[in-house]
Amino acid sequence: MNDTTPMQRLIAIMARLRDPERGCPWDVEQTFRTIAPYTVEEAHEVADAIEREDFSDLRDELGDLLFQVVFHARMAEEQSMFGFDEVAQAIGDKLIRRHPHVFGDAEFASAEEQTANWEEIKAAERAEKGQADESALDGVSRGLPALRRAVKLQKRAARVGFDWPAADPVFDKLAEEADELRSAIANEDRDNIEEEVGDLFFALTNLARKLNVDPGSALRRGNLKFERRFRAMESLARERGLDLNEMPQEEQEVLYREVKQRLS
Repeated sequence: MNDTTPMQRLIAIMARLRDPERGCPWDVEQTFRTIAPYTVEEAHEVADAIEREDFSDLRDELGDLLFQVVFHARMAEEQSMFGFDEVAQAIGDKLIRRHPHVFGDAEFASAEEQTANWEEIKAAERAEKGQADESALDGVSRGLPALRRAVKLQKRAARVGFDWPAADPVFDKLAEEADELRSAIANEDRDNIEEEVGDLFFALTNLARKLNVDPGSALRRGNLKFERRFRAMESLARERGLDLNEMPQEEQEVLYREVKQRLS
């Protein structure tokens, strides 16, 4: 493999791993369905490395994600469907087709106009596949993470004018959904509680969108912040000879606020 490019080397490694006689038994027995969860997981690992600004880790995580693409392409090639070259060719063609202002003569007056053209091209692509749009929401994948799909659904609805004019009215919607959740809790209606929690998430996602904040990224930041503070609280408790398991919740809260002040 010394005379090959890194990409060719990776493809060759994948082929060897999938070799029925000389390969890795685990890799050989995998299918598109069994590998799909790992593909999603690796994409999240990439997002996490970016959020932590750990660019050495990002390099490794991008490699793991690329390996997932090579893995799927290899399984498809084994079934005579397509290979990695076809995958690369297809995305190259798509990028050129969707950027006529870069690779063609099209001109757009604004980013909004360019985005509208992008969506028109995507709709035309779906029509060519026999998937003509019947709804403004057509084409929003059901396989997306819930928060990401919520944003896309809201953006699609906004294209036909179904949207809040600004962020302020969304606060009223949040209050309304919170009240409905309280009512469901009071009625001990488990199914309705889940539904109302979903409505509250959806409204909060709408607020994030109106504020030009990616809700997934915001939640990842919140997770990292909480993890950093909680670990610091555990360390502080150990330094003082305290056992969090035996501390009343009120005392834990005092310790947490102390850590919060230190880290702010």
